[in-house]
Amino acid sequence: MVECAEDGCGAEAVVELHVPWGANRRVCAGHARVIARQDGVVADPLEGHDEEWP
Repeated sequence: MVECAEDGCGAEAVVELHVPWGANRRVCAGHARVIARQDGVVADPLEGHDEEWP
């Protein structure tokens, strides 16, 4: 299991965020939903987690 990259979050990472102004990071679905709303951010589900990220 890969943990969410966000500070203080111990949830499983299910999405890799491609952030044009920073490093790519793997985060949980909750954080991905918020961060992916920013312009230019692309969210790709990690292998085996397609069901968790619509």
